[in-house]
Amino acid sequence: MPTVIPYVPQRITVHLGAPSANAENVTVSFVDYVKNVACSEIYPTWEEGALRANILAIVSFALNRVYTEFYRSRGYDFDITSSTAYDQFFVRGRSFFSNVSRLVDELFNSYLRRPGFVEPLAAKFCNGTTVTCEGLSQWGSQGLAQQGYNSTQILRSYYGDVEIVSNAPVRDYVSSYPGTPLRRGSVGPNVVIVQTELNRISQNYPAIPKVAAVDGIFGAQTENALMAFQRIFDLNPDGVVGPATWYALVRLYTAVTSLSELRSQGQKFYTIAWNQGQPISPGDRGIRVEHLQYMIRVLSAYISQIPSVTVDGVYGSATRSAVLAAQGFFRLPQTGTVDLVTWDEIYDQFAGIENASLRDLERFPYTSAVINQTLPRNRYSRTSAMTQFPGYDLSMNNQDAARQEVVR
Repeated sequence: MPTVIPYVPQRITVHLGAPSANAENVTVSFVDYVKNVACSEIYPTWEEGALRANILAIVSFALNRVYTEFYRSRGYDFDITSSTAYDQFFVRGRSFFSNVSRLVDELFNSYLRRPGFVEPLAAKFCNGTTVTCEGLSQWGSQGLAQQGYNSTQILRSYYGDVEIVSNAPVRDYVSSYPGTPLRRGSVGPNVVIVQTELNRISQNYPAIPKVAAVDGIFGAQTENALMAFQRIFDLNPDGVVGPATWYALVRLYTAVTSLSELRSQGQKFYTIAWNQGQPISPGDRGIRVEHLQYMIRVLSAYISQIPSVTVDGVYGSATRSAVLAAQGFFRLPQTGTVDLVTWDEIYDQFAGIENASLRDLERFPYTSAVINQTLPRNRYSRTSAMTQFPGYDLSMNNQDAARQEVVR
């Protein structure tokens, strides 16, 4: 599978008002956009640690808007607004402070993400005095900086477990829509995207049948699932993925995974094909084992008879013991091998918990949630589907990936 590398757009289009307001759009370089917002949102006299933390939050939030095609998937012709009720404060034609400009030149292609997640963090913030919010407090960040906190410490004090990725590649914005409709008989990574989005959306809308094999082949199952999706969301049920259906899938996928929210479920395990395929046995390694371990880890938080496991992609003795326990609990043959029946039972229980309980923020505060504790941190995420999702450049080779640095 390709390595997915988030990119920074060379330019960004800003709507000078609320999303639905009759206002002008302006297109500026991404660097100048960040400088404008930073100079409009914070004070140049603040401690450098606070300035850096706020700039990284500004960059990350804007990249999340681009990555999710938040507005473009809704039919708008811009990437972000200047309204602080929705986005970040942008003042057309304003001048820049020299120290802020210098820091932005250094930081504009760095962003925040959760360990193990792919998407830039939707790093929301507010001034912390007249307005408070769940994310970063701007005046609070200055107070922490005055106490000696550096920018990373400040960010983690508000956002929890985040890492800073540096040296993201810069490129022109490219719409995620492949340019030509997808239909029965189409093949390739764009079909994989459609299949994965349909399967994830179907967890919230069970009337959409699952695509059993996420294989990049647009066959009868994909067509049937797509037509069910189109009927539910008042689209022409023609079984063809044109622009309207493509962006409806993007919009709904972003919504059900909360990718544009601070408490995102994360672009990691929710992009896989939830079909098991070949049996998983002791000694196996790889992403399928990671998916299995992740689901077991979630189940163990609710079912005391199932022990927790480490998500390391290795089917060792601990994973086998957990599988045996799960099979016993579900009254299945205790073989230690995950066949289709075992996988389906584990997944069905996991899906119920995910829908009903993982959004209980009191029981699962984001920074200590199971999904945040178990994801591997030592490599770039590889997905089984999101191979050309908005905000990603897949033309980059391993040298490009190696140039990125992660502060953990």
